[in-house]
Amino acid sequence: MFELIRRDGLARTGKLSTPHGILETPALLPVVNPKLSTVPPRELYDIFGFKAIITNSYIIRSDEKLKERALNEGLHQMLDYPSVIMTDSGTFQSHMYGEVEVKNEDIVNFQREIGSDIGTVLDIFTEPEWSEDKTSHAVDVTIDRTGEAAKLKGDMLLAGVVQGSIYQNLRENCAKRMALLDVDVHPIGGVVPLMEQYRFSDLVNVIISSKKGLDPSRPVHLFGAGHPMVFALAALLGCDMFDSASYAKFARTDRFMFPEGTAGLQDMKGLHCNCPACSGHSYDEITKMKPAERTALIARHNLWASKCEIERVKRAILEGDIWELAERRCRAHPALLSALRTLEKHKDFLEQYEPLSRDNSLLYTGIETLNRPSFLRYSKRFFSRYEYPASEALVVFEDSTGKPYHRYREGEINKISEKYDAHFMVHTPFGPVPIELDEIYPIAQSLFPDPEDMETKEYSRAQMEHMSHKHPYALTMMWDENSTLDALDMMCQETPKFDMDRARVKAVSDYQFGTGAGNAFLDGEVSIIKSKSTGKIRNVLLNGQHILSMRANDGFFTLRPEGAHILMKTFPAPKLRVVVNDDAIPFNREGKNVFCSFVEDCDKDIKLMDEIMVVDSSDNLIAIGRAMMIREEMLSFQTGIAVKVREGIKEA
Repeated sequence: MFELIRRDGLARTGKLSTPHGILETPALLPVVNPKLSTVPPRELYDIFGFKAIITNSYIIRSDEKLKERALNEGLHQMLDYPSVIMTDSGTFQSHMYGEVEVKNEDIVNFQREIGSDIGTVLDIFTEPEWSEDKTSHAVDVTIDRTGEAAKLKGDMLLAGVVQGSIYQNLRENCAKRMALLDVDVHPIGGVVPLMEQYRFSDLVNVIISSKKGLDPSRPVHLFGAGHPMVFALAALLGCDMFDSASYAKFARTDRFMFPEGTAGLQDMKGLHCNCPACSGHSYDEITKMKPAERTALIARHNLWASKCEIERVKRAILEGDIWELAERRCRAHPALLSALRTLEKHKDFLEQYEPLSRDNSLLYTGIETLNRPSFLRYSKRFFSRYEYPASEALVVFEDSTGKPYHRYREGEINKISEKYDAHFMVHTPFGPVPIELDEIYPIAQSLFPDPEDMETKEYSRAQMEHMSHKHPYALTMMWDENSTLDALDMMCQETPKFDMDRARVKAVSDYQFGTGAGNAFLDGEVSIIKSKSTGKIRNVLLNGQHILSMRANDGFFTLRPEGAHILMKTFPAPKLRVVVNDDAIPFNREGKNVFCSFVEDCDKDIKLMDEIMVVDSSDNLIAIGRAMMIREEMLSFQTGIAVKVREGIKEA
């Protein structure tokens, strides 16, 4: 069973339960050749801290001495490794050397008998150059074999491999069919040639098309991905596990692995590495080592580099900056940068998993940042949910480094609002930002370079052009100090009526919950309580009832019980709701979190970190909190938190 612990979009940390304990993800499984161990498995566990390895059951079975030892001693004792061991089936050997002489049934049974924690089906390795028809047939065979293996696995976890070559339709179809079978881990197979040929754009398409069809409650293993330069990108796309023998293969040809790429010893002018393997050795010392000694040192360097990068990726997921890390890593090589740009084609899919906000600011690292789902999310919600205030004129300010914008432009706004009925917009890298939305994520929590590059200017200009066809104002002008005031003086006739605080409550509510929420929250006697130190809205009361609190970190609202009741009257079920079964209701009313196994249904449009209502089957309010998963995940996972409950609602 796999439990999701923390996530940033598709990227996630989790815990996979295995016969030899819990494997925390993201995890790298070093490949151990049972005949040629460059670094002993025990050292991988004791010194490097790898909690899982992968070895090849086909090689073990094909060697009579190894086969006898594995059957008599068990795989873990034979390798002297106390933690999780995954075994491959011989599929890669068939890719390299031709069809292997083993049946699927036999190799699955053998893996189970020797005590493998995670066994693998003998799937068909689909080559990138194969025709679609040949690939489709291979996928069918893989599915049939996986169904057969699922009946044989016993207590062993089973890896059902997603194949389909570079055909995205076949990958998604294979993934959907695989998700219906009784398997526990989903490797994405057949991708080693893509990585060897630096076809990282194709790799992105393969991963995303596979993710679209897979059961989200099962970890995804990217077979053969063992170079630290790809970990961040693959994790960003939802891969949980990695493996590779590259650390040893590269070492045999004197190649050092780094997050930014590979460096051959003969091409290096020096070695400036502080990893435990290299520390204390000079470049000259390493070049003069005997080949076996040098191979052992470089293999250990490669393992340390890989281990450190996996830990860095994990930290990025926990801290909410996996996008920044992936963008920086992808700039290390043009092929990776092409892969990063390929994400633009998939941003609608990625936006489904985009959280409402993050703890960290959005940092612009280059033009590819414009393709992040945060930009798409803002554009979609602004143009579909925002309602322009009924003012006489619109004044547009150019973006500046001062945030929030209303504070930076306070003097100009006050000067205009004293005499004219005007509304205010800011021309930003995100496009048009109403002054009352200037505190929400990612508007206020973003940093861009100055001056802007041409691509950012073009994106912003296109968004502003789109807005120009949507807004209702007869009079619109860019702020140009006295000339703007003169124009307003000549053309404006109405009395000033723009109320920034009420406009903020309405705009943020509509953006966060949906069009109509703002009007519902303002329908009555409204009291807005503001911080004496910052001047920001803290609480909103309607008819004396506390309905909303505004969060200082991201500018969004936290729901109070009375506010939740208003939303339930405004929006019919299932909008913004998570339905729980009767067994969970007493616990959720006490303020305990909602766990996935108790979720009956959920609004399909709920996004990560959305404020939601927990209800029973009769749509009675049980609790309020924040969604930690989207609908497909809540209904797929058997463990883990679906909703972090902030407050339970006592039964009336």
